[in-house]
Amino acid sequence: MTDANGMTDEEVRRLSWRCRRGLLELDIVLQRFSEKHLATLTKPELLAFDSLLDLPDNEFLDVVTSRIKFAEVKVLNDKQLDADALKTVLTKLSGH
Repeated sequence: MTDANGMTDEEVRRLSWRCRRGLLELDIVLQRFSEKHLATLTKPELLAFDSLLDLPDNEFLDVVTSRIKFAEVKVLNDKQLDADALKTVLTKLSGH
């Protein structure tokens, strides 16, 4: 079965599993995000979110809390992600 964005149940489960992290603070943020927004992300937002999940926990938390800007993270720049989609995902992650 797929949702409106073409994600299969398996893909949603995979992303939900990847949301489990070592930092409690990040775990909480990702759990809330997953429950509220995961199923409604667009394809570019899903790609951006998946790329964020590739970051180490501390760097990921720094980006989510705006301690560092995503433009300063080389790995994200190298993937040439849709900047608007990444901003949208980070806004949703930060709860604003």
